[in-house]
Amino acid sequence: MAAKVIDKKDLLTSIDYEHLPKTGVFDTPIDFRPGTWCYPAKPEILEKLHFPNPRVWSPADVDWKLPENWKEIVHNGFKERLEKYRSFKVFLDICVRCGACADKCHYYIGSGDPKNMPVLRAELLRSIYRNDFTMAGKILGKLNGARVMEEDVLKEWFLYFYQCSECRRCSLYCPYGIDTAEITMMARELLQLVGVNINWIMEPVSNCNRTGNHLGIQPHAFKEIVEFMCDDIEEYTGVRVNPPLNEKGHEVLFVTPSGDAFADPGIYTFMGYLLLFHHIGLDYTLSTYASEGGNFGLFTNSDTMQKLNGKMYAEANRLGAKWILGGECGHMWRVVNQYMDTMNGYMQGPQMTVPRNPITGTVFNNAAATKMVHIAEFTADLIKHGKLKLNPSRNDHIKTTYHDSCNPARGMGLLEEPRYVLKNVCNNFYEMPPQTIREQTFCCAGGSGLNNDEFMEMRMRGGLPRGNALRYVVDKHGVNNMACVCAIDRATLIPLADYWAPGVKISGLHELVANALEMEGQNEREYNLRGEAFADLMEEAE
Repeated sequence: MAAKVIDKKDLLTSIDYEHLPKTGVFDTPIDFRPGTWCYPAKPEILEKLHFPNPRVWSPADVDWKLPENWKEIVHNGFKERLEKYRSFKVFLDICVRCGACADKCHYYIGSGDPKNMPVLRAELLRSIYRNDFTMAGKILGKLNGARVMEEDVLKEWFLYFYQCSECRRCSLYCPYGIDTAEITMMARELLQLVGVNINWIMEPVSNCNRTGNHLGIQPHAFKEIVEFMCDDIEEYTGVRVNPPLNEKGHEVLFVTPSGDAFADPGIYTFMGYLLLFHHIGLDYTLSTYASEGGNFGLFTNSDTMQKLNGKMYAEANRLGAKWILGGECGHMWRVVNQYMDTMNGYMQGPQMTVPRNPITGTVFNNAAATKMVHIAEFTADLIKHGKLKLNPSRNDHIKTTYHDSCNPARGMGLLEEPRYVLKNVCNNFYEMPPQTIREQTFCCAGGSGLNNDEFMEMRMRGGLPRGNALRYVVDKHGVNNMACVCAIDRATLIPLADYWAPGVKISGLHELVANALEMEGQNEREYNLRGEAFADLMEEAE
């Protein structure tokens, strides 16, 4: 059941940056009001995954039904991770609490809750580290910012580490380079050890473990969905595309998030890929096994992330693909660029090579380690070499801006390519204020598994800075569209825009590319990929 969304005026007046709680950070009671936390994982989901402590419980309950020895489990898990990850220990040791990150978190900006300052959120974990693993903490106790692990502390971890979308904007401003998202990842791993997790993450993990995609789409259903898309493409363009599925011997394996096969507006992006590949005659195949690029294992633990990621190499090997082309996704690309080679590079088959665009001859040396290329890089390269026939005027009813999705922007530096593509397929492009885009982009407030309805109040609070920047270009330039390259963004930005900047549609990049493509054998192109008449859209825009 969705939590009631707070009235916008009430939300804004509730934010208070000046009057901090009179109690100390660690003594301020935690507030589990609806709209600020996510539902726990269902026991049958955890049982399927063989995860610990499956049970029915609620964060609103006093008794969370923890294992009897839960303190010992958390302590040993903490110790194991400090020994395994040198960076984790460094991040806990070197923070000087300068506060440079304090006002950079979208959840803090939208709530005014000091514990959503990245520095203080990390202190919730760091205080236990000091008490259990440092000499100063053991001797000086509270004077050194240490505290003893109690059930209220664990509850505090759950509330605040699931109020962090791991967007890493705070890390951009840290003078010591502390990656606060990595601290959140460790905290969530420790919570997993005692069965404290959320269903919106664990059910997609279970589905992906079973079917290869987060949504649990069975192979025959995936095939039918793709065929429905092909039917719609033919109806709107007059062109019949026939994408290969599970075929061996093609040069490229194409993998994209399953969200793009499930609901709009993602399906229009998927249709855009199919039309583009038909346009250039790409030698590729889709897969019903590697039918998911996203990886909710990133929000669970490193073993799960590795397992879910490995299917892409396994399927490339089975089908004999030389390299992998990846669709528009957020955290998929953070996993690919930061972890994939280290975790699963050994799985690359001997047939895999450094990706080379077969249409332009461009060698993507930046993908030499992973053998994976982002679709925005690929399409930008095609446009640069004049390989696409484009009619951007077909998108003239659109005044678009571009939302830098956090993971592609900060996790892989994908900043210029999407803009280059967008400017070549749309004649009306407007940037949001510079402090809200590129590396400094603000999160959609639904990343890292938080894009569920019960969390809607925090999503709207966290969406304030992005919504404010969007509202600016709406008022100044009449922007009516925001493009992005992330499946979660395409879902979460719709309610965000409706709340903070009504009248703005959300689209994927390749939906707009496909609408601009001049296809051989096409009809007069009276409709876009949404089935909307261009003439009506133009009239509406005038």
